[in-house]
Amino acid sequence: MAAALMHETLQRAAHRFGDRDALRSGDEHWSFRDLDALSNAFARHLAARGVGTGDRVALMTANRMEFIVAVYATSRLGAAAVLVSPAWKLTEVRHALELTEPVHAVADAAASPLLSECLGSNGVTDLDDRSVDPFAHSRTDAVAGGVRGEDEAVLVFSSGTTGLPKAVRHTHDSIGLATDHWCTVLGLGHDDRFQVATPPSHILGLLNLLAAVSAGATVRLHRRFDLDEVLHRITSERMTLEMAVAPIALALANHPSLEDHDLSSLRYIMWGATPVSESVADVVTKRTGVRWLPAYGASEVPVIAANPVGRPEAWRLDSAGLPPVGVELRVADLESGEVLPAGEIGEIQVLSGSVMAGYLPDAASADAFADGWYRTGDVGWLEPEGWVHLTDRAKEMIKVNGFQVAPAEVEAVLLRHPAVLDCAVFGVEDERAGEVPAAAVALDPSLPVAGGELRALVADSLATYKRLHYLVVVDTIPRLPSGKVLRRTLREDWPASLLSAQSDD
Repeated sequence: MAAALMHETLQRAAHRFGDRDALRSGDEHWSFRDLDALSNAFARHLAARGVGTGDRVALMTANRMEFIVAVYATSRLGAAAVLVSPAWKLTEVRHALELTEPVHAVADAAASPLLSECLGSNGVTDLDDRSVDPFAHSRTDAVAGGVRGEDEAVLVFSSGTTGLPKAVRHTHDSIGLATDHWCTVLGLGHDDRFQVATPPSHILGLLNLLAAVSAGATVRLHRRFDLDEVLHRITSERMTLEMAVAPIALALANHPSLEDHDLSSLRYIMWGATPVSESVADVVTKRTGVRWLPAYGASEVPVIAANPVGRPEAWRLDSAGLPPVGVELRVADLESGEVLPAGEIGEIQVLSGSVMAGYLPDAASADAFADGWYRTGDVGWLEPEGWVHLTDRAKEMIKVNGFQVAPAEVEAVLLRHPAVLDCAVFGVEDERAGEVPAAAVALDPSLPVAGGELRALVADSLATYKRLHYLVVVDTIPRLPSGKVLRRTLREDWPASLLSAQSDD
């Protein structure tokens, strides 16, 4: 049976769960019925601004009620939501909008000027502009947009080796199936309560919100991550599960008074976006008694594997887990593409109805599939029983707190400086973030420049998580005869002391 259309999931939740709390933020709360009514009014607001079937609407906000309402409102009209990171700056925002061509945008005050510069002030709904009320329209007269399961529902962004972010296109069918998978692997039900502090533009943040509505669970939204507030809410609201990425896990492990908080209501803490650091996970479990549920996904296939939630005795930290029903995994040789048997190392590939419809630009989709299987670019192996192990990445992405940073994107910024003759950006291991960007640069000796100036250039041009943590001046950049940068050489052969001496931390 096909998954429900995205907005239909909210309508069903409103009918089934009614006045139960769906969202909490600060001292405010909204029921499932509230969200459904608000999304209907917001849909009418968007329609009045020219949004219709087949259009796209850019969303660039922090974690707030209006974000999820706007997602469902866009769906009601038969349009697709384009999720733009609130951390992005003008260069990144302009590229995203040129790629997806939205007819309107929704933003909070921090992001509105950037979107207005690209779309004009009349093309942006500023959620913090008190002169505009996007909920002033009817909340009861249902909006219908003639939507089909194969229509676009949402676009998220994933960086590629070209250096510029690609738009990942999900249909109602694919994101709906992914939502079902996430509900299943989390064991999510209407008695669950959990918190979302990850950005809503990231696939994990979006999926958590969609799954909560589908299951009837209650979500507390946080505009920004504050560990003490998160711990307080676990205790005071008896949260049943918690979401974590590497820096959150490390913050938990290092919290000086972690034992003073009652976390006994938690069934588990889900670890996603980056591989599990077993030492960190063990410390948290020893201090709290709460165990971890590792999971693995991607923007292109949101749920690839997870530890079996119904069998806690089988949970393990050395594997991302097993694929959910409806998801198949295989491993292919990195050179020949030949499918390999269990135990052999190669590229992880995925077959699922939850896979993306493709990328924008369209040409980027050509190398993303092999005989219908999505090529993750992750290197690993499978046990005979299907447990997946990740060992490396074939792609050259630097993964910072679960966000992908394309080396070529940062290199393009560095090369704008007249003193930079050549450069290469690569990842350096970091306990808190998983990896952080580092750069090797070859400079024109006649144009002296300080490393701080180059780091500032990147910081001023790109999102904060893409900033350079290390910069080293070299005579030449190691390359193959084809011109390809030997990033592995940069990561493995350079002394760590040389890098640490150049840290800006």
